[in-house]
Amino acid sequence: MKPDRLTASNTAGRADTASTAMGAVFESSPNPYVLLTPDLRIVAVNRAYEEVTGANRIDIVGQPLFAAFDSGPSSDAPENVRQVRASLEKARDTRKRDHLALVRFSIERTMPDGSLGFVERVWSATHTPLLNAAGEVELLLQHTTDVTDLSPAIRSDEPTTALDAIVGGSVLRRAQSVQEDNRRLEGERNRLVEMFMQAPGFVAILSGPDHRFQMHNDAYGQLIGHRDIAGKPVRDALPELAGQGYFDLLDSVFATGEPYEGRESAADLQRTPEGMLETVYLNFIYQPIRDGSGAVVGIFVQGHDVTANVQAAQRQKLMIDELNHRVKNTLATVQSIAIQTARSNTDPAGFAETFQSRLMSLSHTHNLLTQSHWEGADLRAILEHETEAYGPTRVSLIGPPVALEPAVVLSLGMIFHELATNAAKYGALHTPDGRVLIDWALADQRAPKLRLTWREIGGPKVTIPDRRGFGSRLIERNIRHDLAGEIDLVYAPEGLIAELTIPLDRTAA
Repeated sequence: MKPDRLTASNTAGRADTASTAMGAVFESSPNPYVLLTPDLRIVAVNRAYEEVTGANRIDIVGQPLFAAFDSGPSSDAPENVRQVRASLEKARDTRKRDHLALVRFSIERTMPDGSLGFVERVWSATHTPLLNAAGEVELLLQHTTDVTDLSPAIRSDEPTTALDAIVGGSVLRRAQSVQEDNRRLEGERNRLVEMFMQAPGFVAILSGPDHRFQMHNDAYGQLIGHRDIAGKPVRDALPELAGQGYFDLLDSVFATGEPYEGRESAADLQRTPEGMLETVYLNFIYQPIRDGSGAVVGIFVQGHDVTANVQAAQRQKLMIDELNHRVKNTLATVQSIAIQTARSNTDPAGFAETFQSRLMSLSHTHNLLTQSHWEGADLRAILEHETEAYGPTRVSLIGPPVALEPAVVLSLGMIFHELATNAAKYGALHTPDGRVLIDWALADQRAPKLRLTWREIGGPKVTIPDRRGFGSRLIERNIRHDLAGEIDLVYAPEGLIAELTIPLDRTAA
């Protein structure tokens, strides 16, 4: 056999020997022991446990702990089960040993007359979690001790002296008092922790000058993307906050002991793993935590995510500013329409009719934008709005969906209104057989442009006008000045042709 195999064999042999020895110690120990799975099912018991409980391992191994024993007629039965279960679960969940000072359990015994009956006993228990190499709880070891003899009030089968009664009763009462106090404090602590975790605002407790996370609630976890930050310094836990001023504020509060309150403070946080930084707005306070001598030992962080409120206020301000701008532009447009219409119509009746028609077109376009909350409109919807009075068979619309910004919608609405009005008065829509063909397409994907052709056919013969009217001037002004585009008006004999080119990326224009 090679040396390494021999060494491995010897090591394995020693391990088996050690395991056998441990099993022998477990079995022969005078202390009662029971091994439990994490779900509190009995794995093994030793001889002392069988003797003290009167149980047979064949009957109870593999059984749930609380199903294997009848707690007897004691009025404390539901409570004693709760106490033992709570202690075992605490040891399992915290992975730390837990002590149960006193608990009452009745044990089935053979009575003096030979019958079976229950005898109430007082027990003290220690529950120890046994961890595997990964640090997980593999088994729970319960060590129980019968302490009934410390209480002569319970021990009724032997004579007692007055001193026995005083000493035993005093020890028992003191142990019971300490256990009740511990249970009360544990209950209060659990309620406080539950309130802490369920607080609607984000809460965290930082300790030390490097501000290590001791506790944080669910709201704080949600704010930072549920990262594992327990025990980490804030600079390691939230590195993206570097340079945003928050680390300096924490250092200042720890050094001076003066609290700091932030209102609608912007913070760029990584809220999803490997995600982009997101800007959130926070109302928060950094409150120093002091020890018994008054020295600052940590910082209590509490606050609320007010991002939705801040963004709503920003949108509202933007909308108000935009509304003011639109109202001014609309009034200027109305004023221009009135002045130019008056110049072109010396007859008051003709002025009123033309002016009202143009105002109604402007109103229709506003209604179209209102339906989309002034986020824009589609090109086809604008064309349908301005030509629907002439029927679907007289106007042909061919082209892809094109989403337009509000400013572009208003200008195109006026342009198409003028073209449709001109066609109805002098062009293709003036005769029963005339038609208007409108087609459009998008060009140049890097700097998208809208190319649209308005073509009239089947109407009266067209001649080049002697002078440019207000409609032509309005169209050219809107295209070139308001939309930074180009237009070519061709007065072909068979019908007017208008070719428009408009950049859709206004920033590029």
